[in-house]
Amino acid sequence: MPHILIVEDETIIRSALRRLLERNQYQVSEAGSVQEAQERFTIPSFDLIVSDLRLPGAPGTELIRLGQGKPVLIMTSYASLRSAVDSMKMGAVDYIAKPFDHDEMLQAVSRILRDRQTVQSLQAERTTSAGKTSTSEKAVPDNSNGEIGIIGSCPPMQDLYSKIRKVAPTDSNVLVQGESGTGKELVARALHNLSRRAKAPMISVNCAAIPESLIESELFGHEKGAFTGASAGRAGLVEAADGGTLFLDEIGELPLEAQARLLRVLQEGEIRRVGSVQSQKVDVRLIAATHRDLKSLAKVGQFREDLYYRLHVIALKLPALRERGADVNEIANAFLARQSAKAGRTDLRFGPDAEQAIRHYSWPGNVRELENAVERAVILCESPEISADLLGIDIELSDLDVEEFIGLAPQQPSASSTAHEPTEDLSLEDYFQHFVLEHQDHMTETELARKLGVSRKCLWERRQRLGIPRRKTGVASET
Repeated sequence: MPHILIVEDETIIRSALRRLLERNQYQVSEAGSVQEAQERFTIPSFDLIVSDLRLPGAPGTELIRLGQGKPVLIMTSYASLRSAVDSMKMGAVDYIAKPFDHDEMLQAVSRILRDRQTVQSLQAERTTSAGKTSTSEKAVPDNSNGEIGIIGSCPPMQDLYSKIRKVAPTDSNVLVQGESGTGKELVARALHNLSRRAKAPMISVNCAAIPESLIESELFGHEKGAFTGASAGRAGLVEAADGGTLFLDEIGELPLEAQARLLRVLQEGEIRRVGSVQSQKVDVRLIAATHRDLKSLAKVGQFREDLYYRLHVIALKLPALRERGADVNEIANAFLARQSAKAGRTDLRFGPDAEQAIRHYSWPGNVRELENAVERAVILCESPEISADLLGIDIELSDLDVEEFIGLAPQQPSASSTAHEPTEDLSLEDYFQHFVLEHQDHMTETELARKLGVSRKCLWERRQRLGIPRRKTGVASET
């Protein structure tokens, strides 16, 4: 169980944060100041330190030095970019502004600990490899993706892992393409963690989340008086990433003016703050991500063509979840294990109908939608077996092969079904109608939907379309 140190002088915030982390299976210790933390604990023994920036006595950034390499997450109620940049330049792994959302804090903590574990595993692997002498290539390729930190082993993902390993040690710009929710930031973090810049910061920016009027100032900084409200000079996020990696998510949303400034960073390795006449050198590796077709946007003048070709040195394509075959069940089980641990339940498992639904649903929201569906099912599940209807997804019968669909039918024959066994040449629609009419007298709507591998909503919709009325008597009268 990861051990986290909280250093916060406000008792209410400190207690609330402790309860939040303990509810999510973290071991937590706390202190009200840097001095108290030094007196009570051996600071380098913690897996993560979460500290307020402004504390009585020494500032929270002092824990970066005292932690001797352990990750420090800085909290600040002074949500200025300047304080965040300064903290990260001093070695903080990330910052979070107060008041923070609980999910935002948990995601930050989980990501930092996961990244640290990945780096440690990679270092251990490299140390082990360094002690061995190899005179020939391996006869069997290494398909392990442990150091990459992404779940899945289908051929498209294996090809992606191979490219990540080849590209990561270089300083080449990378464009990560894929639908929303496929995990493009995970690829960016893998590239950073496997690079020579792994100990330097990786700054992530969602270009779509920053107002167009502020994007240039946020990325490149500004001088005092550069515009109304600029009461002091401020460094930008590109400057904060100096020596490390800059990840620009949804780069297709970047305004053309900001694209021109970014192009100069890539061409000349320098930035000029808004309102400044002087440039300064930066050493930044750029990884960009988008779900849009930048080449098509460039042809119609909505994206700079010269920037596109600068970004497109290496292009990595993330497949959609529906294209990853059995990976979807592997990922679902990983999410189930994580959510079960959070809920304090060790007995949960997917039922056969849930596994079929997970495998055959198209997942338009990709991995993000799958994670939300599993979390929902864990919260609502009252028995050890998770059924398909708890996932909250609607899977059409046409998504299933006939053989697989018929395999979902009950194995025990009933008196009526022996006399009216469906023939092999039935269509899916015919089979659906036959199955419902044969079994609705002794099965509830939930049981019918579960056996068919669909949700109750989908069952109701198909009843309406096919004109199959619900029986109003007996066990099938469930509402």
